[in-house]
Amino acid sequence: MQSLRELYKVGPGPSSSHTLAPKRACLLFIEEYGHLPRYEVDLFGSLSLTGRGHFTDKIIEDTLAPSKVEIHFNLSWEEKHPNGFYLRGYNEDNVCIALWTVFSLGGGSIEVKEKKLSYNEICYKEKSLDEIKEVCFNEKLSLVDYVFKNEDETFEEYLNLVLTAMINSVRRGISASGVLPGRLKVEKAAKSLNIQAQTIQEETEKNKVLLMSYAYGASEENASLGEVVTAPTLGACGVMAALMYYYYNDVGISRSKLVRALAVAGIFGNLIKTNASISGAIGGCQAEVGTACAMASAAAAYLNDLNLKQIEYAAEIGIEHHLGLTCDPVGGYVIIPCIERNAVAVLRALDACSLSKYMYKIKPNKVTFDMIVKTMNYTGQKIAIELKETSLGGLATEFEPKEEAKQCELKDPIEEKPRIILPLTEDDIELEDTLVFDDIVLDENDEPTSPIKFKL
Repeated sequence: MQSLRELYKVGPGPSSSHTLAPKRACLLFIEEYGHLPRYEVDLFGSLSLTGRGHFTDKIIEDTLAPSKVEIHFNLSWEEKHPNGFYLRGYNEDNVCIALWTVFSLGGGSIEVKEKKLSYNEICYKEKSLDEIKEVCFNEKLSLVDYVFKNEDETFEEYLNLVLTAMINSVRRGISASGVLPGRLKVEKAAKSLNIQAQTIQEETEKNKVLLMSYAYGASEENASLGEVVTAPTLGACGVMAALMYYYYNDVGISRSKLVRALAVAGIFGNLIKTNASISGAIGGCQAEVGTACAMASAAAAYLNDLNLKQIEYAAEIGIEHHLGLTCDPVGGYVIIPCIERNAVAVLRALDACSLSKYMYKIKPNKVTFDMIVKTMNYTGQKIAIELKETSLGGLATEFEPKEEAKQCELKDPIEEKPRIILPLTEDDIELEDTLVFDDIVLDENDEPTSPIKFKL
């Protein structure tokens, strides 16, 4: 498995595979060849289908600025990975001097066909939780010890930076107001939700609403192109961030213990990344929010001083009950249903922790974490392509963004006439408002020449 540095990455929203990965690739390309006068990018798979909603074109243009950038959106390609792009660089004579084939693997991780990347090297020899547990048993290591044994000497410092970024993303999110970017015109809700939480007297209910407001905060920060942390992806960043903020701000857990909880959670996320997928384009949302829930379940179990078997049980519960979850973002934005799913998942993580704590005393769990990851991989392969971050099916096609009503006026050759506003008749669908028609054929008395039907 790779280093956990490749799991936890700080970067701009709203999508690790659509913004963070292209940005990393473009920066590496510039590092390799310098700034060139012109670039050409061909996007494929979900990078193409939901690239505009995920601001893929914007992040590429901004990263390669001030050079001229030409971006093409294509449906499919013949490469091994469904999600990726070709990046070409041209010199002053408009001659292509370099071509990279970039695969966006999920969580902001990338692979370049033409270049070996150092951060894709193996850091952990073990590939399953059973193998890791065997090492821990034989060498008398805790899961935290196992992580720090395999990572470099600056890794704890790195996790401290990750924790700070998570906490800051929640703080900014629960302080912000306004409308999220894009055509959906969704109002930010984290601040209002957090204010409501402060008024709740019953402690359990208050804590739940606080956690949801934290998940909304980080997720809305992500949707606003703010700085967040892949855990395991940006689309699922609200789950772990909310949990860390809650235990830090409301429970009073020390930063050092929270850093260790990140290490524990990271192992479970890394195992899913290695043996299944954390990419919505490959495994659906079970790969993103499902994995985040498993990670948060493991972290919560560790923070509640549960043993390794209970931590595994919690993580297994966290992912098992997200199996088959589809990725169908409305309008291609990481907003609906993504933000709400983050809030639901962080609550489910605490439930998984509680269930593992008490069920462990009753009977051993027959389903191992390795089993559920294998099942998850199989399930992800069976999810239809329309439901894997393409916005071609599911909720994305049931609910479509409404275009704003045109505010133009009717004009004739002689004078400008005001637009005609017709109330709905009883034969039309029931709405409280009126419909505005901008192209109506009028008679000499400025009356519509025939009844008008408008299909919504």
